[in-house]
Amino acid sequence: MILLLKNPVLIIACFLCILITSNSTAQEKPVYVIVHGAWGGSWAFKNVDEIMSDHGNIVYRPSLTGQGERVHLSAPDVDLNTHIKDVVNLILYENLHNVILVGHSYGGMVITGVADSIPDRIKKLVFLDAILPDDGESLATSKKNGTNDIALASTNGFMVPQWVKPNQAPPKDVPQSVKTFTQPVSRKNPMALNLPATYILTVEEGTKPEKDGFYAYGERAKERGYKYLIFKADHNPQFNKSTELADLLEKEK
Repeated sequence: MILLLKNPVLIIACFLCILITSNSTAQEKPVYVIVHGAWGGSWAFKNVDEIMSDHGNIVYRPSLTGQGERVHLSAPDVDLNTHIKDVVNLILYENLHNVILVGHSYGGMVITGVADSIPDRIKKLVFLDAILPDDGESLATSKKNGTNDIALASTNGFMVPQWVKPNQAPPKDVPQSVKTFTQPVSRKNPMALNLPATYILTVEEGTKPEKDGFYAYGERAKERGYKYLIFKADHNPQFNKSTELADLLEKEK
Protein backbone atom coordinates (compact mmCIF):
# COMPACT_ATOMS: atom_id res chain seq x y z
CA MET A 1 0.00 0.00 0.00
CA ILE A 2 2.87 2.40 0.87
CA LEU A 3 4.59 1.55 -2.43
CA LEU A 4 1.40 2.22 -4.32
CA LEU A 5 0.90 5.63 -2.71
CA LYS A 6 4.47 6.67 -3.60
CA ASN A 7 4.16 5.54 -7.24
CA PRO A 8 1.82 7.73 -9.34
CA VAL A 9 2.16 5.38 -12.32
CA LEU A 10 0.79 2.50 -10.28
CA ILE A 11 -2.03 4.69 -8.98
CA ILE A 12 -3.09 5.62 -12.55
CA ALA A 13 -2.81 2.02 -13.70
CA CYS A 14 -4.99 0.79 -10.85
CA PHE A 15 -7.55 3.53 -11.52
CA LEU A 16 -7.74 2.58 -15.21
CA CYS A 17 -8.09 -1.08 -14.29
CA ILE A 18 -11.05 -0.29 -12.00
CA LEU A 19 -12.63 1.93 -14.67
CA ILE A 20 -12.32 -0.71 -17.39
CA THR A 21 -13.71 -3.41 -15.12
CA SER A 22 -16.64 -1.18 -14.19
CA ASN A 23 -17.44 -0.38 -17.83
CA SER A 24 -17.14 -4.03 -18.78
CA THR A 25 -19.59 -5.02 -16.05
CA ALA A 26 -22.06 -2.35 -17.17
CA GLN A 27 -21.89 -3.56 -20.78
CA GLU A 28 -22.54 -7.12 -19.70
CA LYS A 29 -25.97 -6.23 -18.34
CA PRO A 30 -28.73 -7.72 -20.52
CA VAL A 31 -30.24 -5.10 -22.84
CA TYR A 32 -33.93 -5.41 -23.71
CA VAL A 33 -35.87 -3.34 -26.22
CA ILE A 34 -39.60 -3.96 -25.78
CA VAL A 35 -41.91 -2.97 -28.64
CA HIS A 36 -45.56 -2.52 -27.69
CA GLY A 37 -48.61 -3.68 -29.63
CA ALA A 38 -51.14 -1.89 -31.83
CA TRP A 39 -52.89 1.22 -30.50
CA GLY A 40 -50.70 1.13 -27.39
CA GLY A 41 -47.52 2.83 -26.24
CA SER A 42 -44.48 2.33 -24.05
CA TRP A 43 -46.67 3.06 -21.02
CA ALA A 44 -48.13 -0.45 -21.30
CA PHE A 45 -44.82 -2.02 -20.24
CA LYS A 46 -43.91 0.44 -17.48
CA ASN A 47 -44.40 -2.09 -14.66
CA VAL A 48 -42.46 -4.79 -16.50
CA ASP A 49 -39.64 -2.30 -17.14
CA GLU A 50 -39.44 -1.33 -13.47
CA ILE A 51 -39.28 -4.95 -12.33
CA MET A 52 -36.64 -5.92 -14.86
CA SER A 53 -34.58 -2.79 -14.22
CA ASP A 54 -34.63 -3.50 -10.48
CA HIS A 55 -33.15 -6.90 -11.32
CA GLY A 56 -30.19 -5.28 -13.08
CA ASN A 57 -31.38 -5.37 -16.69
CA ILE A 58 -31.23 -2.43 -19.08
CA VAL A 59 -34.66 -1.86 -20.60
CA TYR A 60 -35.78 0.42 -23.42
CA ARG A 61 -39.45 0.65 -24.37
CA PRO A 62 -39.96 3.04 -27.29
CA SER A 63 -43.35 4.44 -28.20
CA LEU A 64 -43.91 4.11 -31.92
CA THR A 65 -44.68 7.23 -33.97
CA GLY A 66 -48.27 8.33 -33.44
CA GLN A 67 -48.76 6.07 -30.42
CA GLY A 68 -48.61 6.67 -26.68
CA GLU A 69 -46.99 9.97 -25.75
CA ARG A 70 -46.13 10.44 -29.44
CA VAL A 71 -49.80 10.59 -30.40
CA HIS A 72 -49.33 14.20 -31.49
CA LEU A 73 -47.33 12.83 -34.46
CA SER A 74 -50.21 10.65 -35.62
CA ALA A 75 -50.95 10.82 -39.36
CA PRO A 76 -52.45 8.56 -42.05
CA ASP A 77 -49.05 8.38 -43.77
CA VAL A 78 -47.35 6.73 -40.79
CA ASP A 79 -46.64 3.18 -41.92
CA LEU A 80 -44.90 0.01 -40.77
CA ASN A 81 -41.54 1.26 -42.07
CA THR A 82 -41.90 4.36 -39.88
CA HIS A 83 -42.29 2.15 -36.83
CA ILE A 84 -39.39 -0.06 -37.86
CA LYS A 85 -37.19 3.03 -38.22
CA ASP A 86 -38.30 4.23 -34.77
CA VAL A 87 -36.74 1.15 -33.20
CA VAL A 88 -33.75 0.90 -35.55
CA ASN A 89 -32.78 4.48 -34.78
CA LEU A 90 -33.22 3.96 -31.03
CA ILE A 91 -30.77 1.06 -31.17
CA LEU A 92 -28.29 2.92 -33.38
CA TYR A 93 -28.36 6.25 -31.53
CA GLU A 94 -28.22 4.61 -28.10
CA ASN A 95 -25.40 2.47 -29.54
CA LEU A 96 -26.95 -0.74 -28.30
CA HIS A 97 -25.51 -4.19 -29.03
CA ASN A 98 -26.57 -7.75 -28.21
CA VAL A 99 -30.16 -6.57 -27.90
CA ILE A 100 -32.90 -8.93 -26.77
CA LEU A 101 -35.68 -7.56 -28.97
CA VAL A 102 -39.20 -8.20 -27.67
CA GLY A 103 -42.30 -7.61 -29.77
CA HIS A 104 -45.84 -7.84 -28.38
CA SER A 105 -48.77 -8.49 -30.74
CA TYR A 106 -48.37 -6.00 -33.65
CA GLY A 107 -44.85 -5.46 -32.32
CA GLY A 108 -43.97 -8.80 -33.93
CA MET A 109 -44.25 -7.07 -37.32
CA VAL A 110 -41.95 -4.30 -36.15
CA ILE A 111 -39.20 -6.46 -34.65
CA THR A 112 -39.19 -8.63 -37.78
CA GLY A 113 -38.36 -5.54 -39.82
CA VAL A 114 -35.82 -4.31 -37.28
CA ALA A 115 -33.97 -7.63 -37.32
CA ASP A 116 -33.94 -7.59 -41.12
CA SER A 117 -32.42 -4.08 -41.04
CA ILE A 118 -29.74 -4.41 -38.32
CA PRO A 119 -29.28 -8.10 -37.44
CA ASP A 120 -25.74 -7.44 -36.22
CA ARG A 121 -27.15 -5.50 -33.25
CA ILE A 122 -29.62 -8.22 -32.21
CA LYS A 123 -28.85 -11.11 -29.87
CA LYS A 124 -32.31 -12.71 -29.79
CA LEU A 125 -35.89 -12.12 -30.86
CA VAL A 126 -38.82 -12.73 -28.50
CA PHE A 127 -42.32 -12.75 -29.97
CA LEU A 128 -44.83 -12.21 -27.16
CA ASP A 129 -48.24 -13.43 -28.40
CA ALA A 130 -47.23 -11.64 -31.55
CA ILE A 131 -47.76 -11.56 -35.28
CA LEU A 132 -45.08 -13.73 -36.89
CA PRO A 133 -44.97 -12.71 -40.56
CA ASP A 134 -43.28 -14.35 -43.50
CA ASP A 135 -41.43 -12.22 -46.03
CA GLY A 136 -43.78 -9.91 -47.92
CA GLU A 137 -46.69 -10.28 -45.49
CA SER A 138 -48.45 -7.44 -43.73
CA LEU A 139 -50.42 -7.82 -40.54
CA ALA A 140 -53.57 -7.85 -42.66
CA THR A 141 -52.41 -10.48 -45.16
CA SER A 142 -50.96 -12.69 -42.44
CA LYS A 143 -54.54 -13.11 -41.24
CA LYS A 144 -56.79 -15.70 -42.91
CA ASN A 145 -59.41 -13.04 -43.71
CA GLY A 146 -57.00 -10.87 -45.69
CA THR A 147 -57.39 -7.10 -45.73
CA ASN A 148 -61.19 -6.89 -45.83
CA ASP A 149 -61.61 -6.70 -42.05
CA ILE A 150 -58.99 -3.93 -41.90
CA ALA A 151 -60.69 -1.87 -44.60
CA LEU A 152 -64.13 -2.21 -43.05
CA ALA A 153 -62.92 -1.20 -39.60
CA SER A 154 -60.95 1.86 -40.73
CA THR A 155 -62.04 5.46 -40.22
CA ASN A 156 -60.37 8.22 -42.26
CA GLY A 157 -57.20 6.19 -42.64
CA PHE A 158 -57.06 5.02 -39.03
CA MET A 159 -57.92 1.90 -37.10
CA VAL A 160 -59.86 3.22 -34.10
CA PRO A 161 -59.90 1.25 -30.82
CA GLN A 162 -63.61 1.00 -30.07
CA TRP A 163 -63.03 0.05 -26.43
CA VAL A 164 -61.64 3.49 -25.53
CA LYS A 165 -64.27 5.72 -23.94
CA PRO A 166 -64.84 9.31 -25.14
CA ASN A 167 -62.68 11.80 -23.22
CA GLN A 168 -60.84 8.95 -21.47
CA ALA A 169 -57.70 10.29 -19.82
CA PRO A 170 -54.21 9.01 -20.73
CA PRO A 171 -52.64 6.58 -20.66
CA LYS A 172 -54.92 4.93 -23.19
CA ASP A 173 -54.96 3.22 -26.56
CA VAL A 174 -55.18 5.60 -29.53
CA PRO A 175 -56.08 5.31 -33.23
CA GLN A 176 -53.37 3.88 -35.46
CA SER A 177 -52.75 4.42 -39.17
CA VAL A 178 -54.17 1.72 -41.45
CA LYS A 179 -50.88 1.71 -43.38
CA THR A 180 -49.13 0.17 -40.39
CA PHE A 181 -51.45 -2.82 -40.79
CA THR A 182 -51.32 -3.11 -44.58
CA GLN A 183 -47.67 -2.45 -45.46
CA PRO A 184 -45.67 -5.67 -46.01
CA VAL A 185 -42.51 -6.44 -44.09
CA SER A 186 -39.16 -7.61 -45.43
CA ARG A 187 -37.67 -10.81 -44.03
CA LYS A 188 -34.82 -11.58 -46.41
CA ASN A 189 -31.55 -10.85 -44.61
CA PRO A 190 -29.73 -14.21 -44.14
CA MET A 191 -28.14 -13.03 -40.89
CA ALA A 192 -31.56 -12.08 -39.52
CA LEU A 193 -33.04 -15.42 -40.56
CA ASN A 194 -30.43 -17.20 -38.41
CA LEU A 195 -31.04 -15.21 -35.23
CA PRO A 196 -32.24 -17.27 -32.25
CA ALA A 197 -35.87 -16.60 -31.38
CA THR A 198 -38.53 -17.52 -28.87
CA TYR A 199 -42.28 -17.49 -29.38
CA ILE A 200 -44.45 -17.06 -26.28
CA LEU A 201 -48.10 -17.96 -26.80
CA THR A 202 -50.36 -16.57 -24.09
CA VAL A 203 -53.35 -18.79 -23.41
CA GLU A 204 -56.09 -17.97 -20.93
CA GLU A 205 -56.96 -20.43 -18.20
CA GLY A 206 -59.44 -23.03 -19.39
CA THR A 207 -58.69 -22.38 -23.07
CA LYS A 208 -57.03 -24.92 -25.34
CA PRO A 209 -54.00 -23.50 -27.17
CA GLU A 210 -55.42 -24.45 -30.58
CA LYS A 211 -58.44 -22.24 -29.86
CA ASP A 212 -56.25 -19.19 -29.25
CA GLY A 213 -56.21 -16.49 -31.94
CA PHE A 214 -52.41 -16.54 -32.15
CA TYR A 215 -52.05 -20.32 -32.21
CA ALA A 216 -51.23 -20.37 -35.95
CA TYR A 217 -48.28 -18.07 -35.34
CA GLY A 218 -47.03 -20.36 -32.61
CA GLU A 219 -47.20 -23.28 -35.05
CA ARG A 220 -45.27 -21.25 -37.60
CA ALA A 221 -42.66 -20.52 -34.93
CA LYS A 222 -42.24 -24.23 -34.26
CA GLU A 223 -41.85 -24.86 -37.99
CA ARG A 224 -39.02 -22.33 -38.01
CA GLY A 225 -37.36 -24.11 -35.10
CA TYR A 226 -37.96 -21.33 -32.59
CA LYS A 227 -38.13 -22.02 -28.89
CA TYR A 228 -41.84 -22.27 -28.07
CA LEU A 229 -43.46 -21.46 -24.72
CA ILE A 230 -47.05 -21.36 -23.48
CA PHE A 231 -47.75 -18.70 -20.85
CA LYS A 232 -51.01 -18.91 -18.92
CA ALA A 233 -52.30 -15.37 -19.32
CA ASP A 234 -54.54 -13.23 -21.49
CA HIS A 235 -53.23 -11.31 -24.51
CA ASN A 236 -51.92 -8.47 -22.33
CA PRO A 237 -49.94 -10.05 -19.48
CA GLN A 238 -47.98 -6.82 -19.04
CA PHE A 239 -50.96 -5.48 -17.07
CA ASN A 240 -52.09 -8.29 -14.81
CA LYS A 241 -49.06 -10.57 -14.73
CA SER A 242 -46.20 -8.07 -14.80
CA THR A 243 -43.98 -9.99 -12.38
CA GLU A 244 -44.47 -13.33 -14.09
CA LEU A 245 -43.85 -11.76 -17.50
CA ALA A 246 -40.69 -10.01 -16.31
CA ASP A 247 -39.39 -13.29 -14.91
CA LEU A 248 -40.19 -15.07 -18.19
CA LEU A 249 -38.39 -12.45 -20.29
CA GLU A 250 -35.35 -12.50 -18.02
CA LYS A 251 -34.92 -16.21 -18.78
CA GLU A 252 -34.45 -15.31 -22.45
CA LYS A 253 -31.10 -13.59 -21.88
